[in-house]
Amino acid sequence: MTGTEGAPERAAGSGLVRSLFRVSLPRWRGGRYSLSKLFFNFYLLAMGSFVAIAFTADFVISTAQRGITDDYARRFMHGTITLIEEELFRHPRIHWDREIKDLDSKFSYKLGIVERITLDRVLTPAQVVKLDGGEIAIDHDGEVMYHRLRTTSQVLVVGPLAGSRNQDLSERGIPLDLRLRLLTWSLIGVIFGVALWFWVWPVWRDLEALRQTARALGDGHFDSRSPAAKSQLFAPLADTLNGMADRIQQLIAIHKELSSGISHELRTPIARLRFALEMLNETSTPNERERLWAMMETDLDELDNLIDSSLTYARFEREAPAPHFSTVNFAEWLEEEIDSVRLLGRQLEISVDTRSLPENLAVDLDRKAMPYALRNLLRNAIKYASRHIAINAELRDGRIMIHVDDDGIGIPPEEREHVFSAFTRLDRSRDRSTGGYGLGLAIARRVMELHGGTANADVSPLGGARFTLSWPPRQ
Repeated sequence: MTGTEGAPERAAGSGLVRSLFRVSLPRWRGGRYSLSKLFFNFYLLAMGSFVAIAFTADFVISTAQRGITDDYARRFMHGTITLIEEELFRHPRIHWDREIKDLDSKFSYKLGIVERITLDRVLTPAQVVKLDGGEIAIDHDGEVMYHRLRTTSQVLVVGPLAGSRNQDLSERGIPLDLRLRLLTWSLIGVIFGVALWFWVWPVWRDLEALRQTARALGDGHFDSRSPAAKSQLFAPLADTLNGMADRIQQLIAIHKELSSGISHELRTPIARLRFALEMLNETSTPNERERLWAMMETDLDELDNLIDSSLTYARFEREAPAPHFSTVNFAEWLEEEIDSVRLLGRQLEISVDTRSLPENLAVDLDRKAMPYALRNLLRNAIKYASRHIAINAELRDGRIMIHVDDDGIGIPPEEREHVFSAFTRLDRSRDRSTGGYGLGLAIARRVMELHGGTANADVSPLGGARFTLSWPPRQ
């Protein structure tokens, strides 16, 4: 095919892949996703989650420990409050205000006396019940303790227990504990931001490399590959993208190969058909007309075989079909397959030797695909053999081997691997009697790959070519 003919196919292939990448990567194509935006999104999400979890955990823990802390505080302060109460009852009630002021000067926290009725709006109902029952009620918000002075209507107030120094600081500005918390959270935020930056940077670098590769593939540069990912997070994605690119490039190469090969192979039978039609119009001799009709039928059969072989090869190349293995008696199966093509070599001596096989050997194979491989090798041998074709099978090193030998022209060593490529034929085979399309051996190798085996070419003991199929007997 010329470059002009291949251009629409290349444009169509690149356009399809480009559209796929545009659909799958809308955010990248719509605008560059900056590193700072990615970092701040991660930072806000992670830091916000961390702070929320920390505050929730602190709330749960403080709530769970509140009962234990209250009980400890009551026992700790019970003796002090009892001594203050005893000291007050040593004096007349009219002097309690003066006495509580004297005692207040001797403690690091405040002391006071209030009327019981004023506490209904300060304390919760549960705390009020404890207060009226003679117990110590604790106000957690202000860290203040309340104790009713025996049966009087007055209540001793102790606290806030944090002390006057914290209270002085709160009067001047931010409390000390809040300052410490702000400083702690600021340090945590800075440290977390630095750590997150060192984590985000390789992620961003890998994302940018993937974006560039995806854009290049979308623009039709199918030889582009993503470099190895620095972070383990994107290493599988980079490998998958590169594998996809390899597969796309392989499919395009197969498409071009098939298009070029088929177009080349179609020219000869079409040219012969056109020539035969022109001759048919110019001749009136019955024998000549019959000969031309026979030529056209042969050319039509050739076209039909070409299409069938091309479709078979394309199916194996595009996506290997899922194998469906079944167990067969190998010797009987081999004899049946050889008998099915024996008529094609009527003038040849075709021998089969299965004596090296174990008796009643059972082998797993795909009964639909494996005949493609064996029959193509047999047809190839029939084309080039002079008088004799020998097929022998053996079990060697745990693998089934089928050898197809002929006494034909053989294959040069430098071309023995090349003949398994599609549309490959030796120069000396380019005549109508042994033509073919160069697809049979390519199909045979694909079938053997489906079975986990190989197809190889070598020199034959008969002087021609030997083709060997090899695969494990159990799948």
